[in-house]
Amino acid sequence: MRKVRRLLGQAIPGRASRAEKINKRVAARPQCAHPPLRALSTREPVSRARKSILRGPARTGLLAGVISTVTLYCVPVFAQSSVTLYGLVDAGLRYTTHANPAGDSQYQMTSGASESYFGIKGVEDIGGGTKVVFNMENRFFPNSGATDPAYPFFNTAFVGLQSSTFGKLTMGRQLNPLSDAVLSAYVTNRWLPTFYQFRPEVMMAQGVWTSNMVKYAARWQYLTAEVSYAFGGNAGQFGAGSQIGASILYLPAAPLTFAAAYLDSRDAVNSSAHLKSWTAGGSYTFASTTVTAGWAVNRQDAGFVGNFPNGPFSQPALSALKFNTFSQRQMFYGGVTQQIGFATHLSANVWRTIQTGKTQPADGNATQFQLLADYNWSKRTDTYLEVDYSLYHGGMVGAQFQGINAVSSAFGTTQLGVTAGLRHLF
Repeated sequence: MRKVRRLLGQAIPGRASRAEKINKRVAARPQCAHPPLRALSTREPVSRARKSILRGPARTGLLAGVISTVTLYCVPVFAQSSVTLYGLVDAGLRYTTHANPAGDSQYQMTSGASESYFGIKGVEDIGGGTKVVFNMENRFFPNSGATDPAYPFFNTAFVGLQSSTFGKLTMGRQLNPLSDAVLSAYVTNRWLPTFYQFRPEVMMAQGVWTSNMVKYAARWQYLTAEVSYAFGGNAGQFGAGSQIGASILYLPAAPLTFAAAYLDSRDAVNSSAHLKSWTAGGSYTFASTTVTAGWAVNRQDAGFVGNFPNGPFSQPALSALKFNTFSQRQMFYGGVTQQIGFATHLSANVWRTIQTGKTQPADGNATQFQLLADYNWSKRTDTYLEVDYSLYHGGMVGAQFQGINAVSSAFGTTQLGVTAGLRHLF
């Protein structure tokens, strides 16, 4: 009876069949990238030809050879990874009054309402809920093709680890926590796919990006907390030129968002002198309308002269903006955005900045207004018309809409600007 069962390929009671043993050995092998072998049936009828070929030692040797071959060609299965090329190109035509000391107007092609950029970002899943992330990003002027001279070639450049349990740790040149707070929760024109041009509040974020930074972010439900430290790199003076930062963000899907942040930078030469910044604000969305409000303060010690190696600005640029002339600069701002259908955004914003100078002539203030209409032709392409009007008094400069990288100082107490442009995301 045992011999009959063996010939018919049936299992013998109380004893594992040869097919079952082989299946166990195959299952114990590492997973392969190609489709797995079909398991051998313990009750599959065996033809006379198969019986004649796979009998005794010959059958055992052939099966062993098949298993060995599969093992040789078995490739370990690695986790998913991806690399993405992305960017934005924005070109516009701009008209500006009081563009020189003579009070003349200016017509020019500019980089538009959004600063153009391209970047590469990637993610690799290394298992256990942990991913490796990296990002590199360059900023340029589409009207000339030149890279922005105010920044390094890769203005963003970092690598890090992101865990579903322990948070995210990144190292390199990246957004500081104060910038993250403003841009995530209460920046004006939140629907714009950039965060520098025509946003004076970003001028209060100590340059937005910081080099040599280690940043850690942890999230719990809708709350995100960030802390950062940027190394000054001065031999014998550990704290000189360094920066510390922290932020807390409340970011539910809707309707209320809120954030607050703190940033403290130390002068690289006079390490006892600090530039400190605070910010807080939020936004509220009801139906198709979003209301935004924010507050920011910059305060610098008398000995702080802008020797900050981790910032994006050069000494000549800071001097042109009279950055070192104030002891405190405080800004209040707000805005309303109305979405009409799926394609149109209308927004109105106002900024009020009050400056206390290190000397009386540097005291001043600025009030800025902006209207913006945007129409999306597709998910990636839109056109817009922007109008801004600024009032400057006393020694207040440097709160221009273009930011420090495209200074458009008003040579007078007022300035009117009009920009029309075309923008494409990829």
